[in-house]
Amino acid sequence: MDEERLLITPQTKIGELLAAYPQLEEVLVDAAPAFKKLRNPILRKTVAKVTSLAQAARVGGISVVELVGKLRREVGQPDFAGAETDTAAGDQPAKPPSWYDASRIVETLDARPMIDSGEQPIGKVLRELDELRDGQIYELITPFEPAPLIDKAKGKGFSVWVSAATSSEFHTYFLGK
Repeated sequence: MDEERLLITPQTKIGELLAAYPQLEEVLVDAAPAFKKLRNPILRKTVAKVTSLAQAARVGGISVVELVGKLRREVGQPDFAGAETDTAAGDQPAKPPSWYDASRIVETLDARPMIDSGEQPIGKVLRELDELRDGQIYELITPFEPAPLIDKAKGKGFSVWVSAATSSEFHTYFLGK
């Protein structure tokens, strides 16, 4: 891929970015420890192809404007003057939404072992979400905020709430529609 032609934006996919600018892997890892997972060859081949910098910023808990700006500076592109519209730790309410009720959780998937072994739970979760009935809640436990999955679920009409139990344990709740 021609480096001069890839302008780094919040929509740039991690895979495209690293194909054009392999040296930016270290910049990403330095920006957020969660990005160390990019060194896993399986995740690199799967998640990196579909994850945008905006989604990665959410996973890393950093500002997308800051991330894109840092990456652009590293490769000599002009500063990123995008409006502060990132969703890192900001698009999910800290308190449970009115629809959340723990007694309505009908399924819980702790995806951490899958992710640790290089598997991606997105297909399994999307299939299981399709089985949810109106008002039922699905709980997903991951070591990071699953931004690409959240975006897909929202696109399918699900309400989503993320609660960070720790910096490496996230509970994502999906409300059946």
